[in-house]
Amino acid sequence: MLNMDFTQKVAINSHETNWQSSSHQGVWRKPLAREAAERGHATSIVRFDAGAKFSSHDHPLGEEILVLDGIFSDETGDYGKGSYFRNPEGFSHAPFSTKGCTLLVKLHQFQQGDLEHVNINTLHNQWLPGHGNLNVMPLHSFKGESTALVHWPAGERFQPHVHAGGEEIFVINGEFIDEYGRYPEGTWIRSPHMSKHNPYVEQDTLILVKVGHLPE
Repeated sequence: MLNMDFTQKVAINSHETNWQSSSHQGVWRKPLAREAAERGHATSIVRFDAGAKFSSHDHPLGEEILVLDGIFSDETGDYGKGSYFRNPEGFSHAPFSTKGCTLLVKLHQFQQGDLEHVNINTLHNQWLPGHGNLNVMPLHSFKGESTALVHWPAGERFQPHVHAGGEEIFVINGEFIDEYGRYPEGTWIRSPHMSKHNPYVEQDTLILVKVGHLPE
């Protein structure tokens, strides 16, 4: 198991970790949290070499993906940088990448009854005003859990706050900062239920945020 104690904060700069081979040729992983070697709860950075592919498979308790670069493909289409999608339990596909791609992937983490299939091109989706000067792009919500992109303009500060149900952040670009540290592009942060912080940025920063989903 890796980082499966949800009462502990975890912060990993994925650019400082090594790629590990997977069970499929040409597919590489940087595990961030993992319940077991090839099953169960997992959060990873995944890289497809050009031409790499998987045979058809499904995803018990779902699959959530953000394309970080390149083009990820399956029978339903081609998904470039910024594509966000959720494949619920019961959905099967045979993914591949003709020219290669890098993904943030979360497996086996849907709540029971969350069967919505989501497919959003975030590069062309609408931003909404958030707190202060933040801009927010809602991506998914279900029974208290919500996922969104949040754009922080340079110099923006947020009020101190508590995370009921925890918080996960992936820094897509820029640098996210709080009183506990600095988190550059490629950093994954998981903060437990009722954790708190006072975040800010010094440069334009884009993060993927998920809240309300960790055990109390």
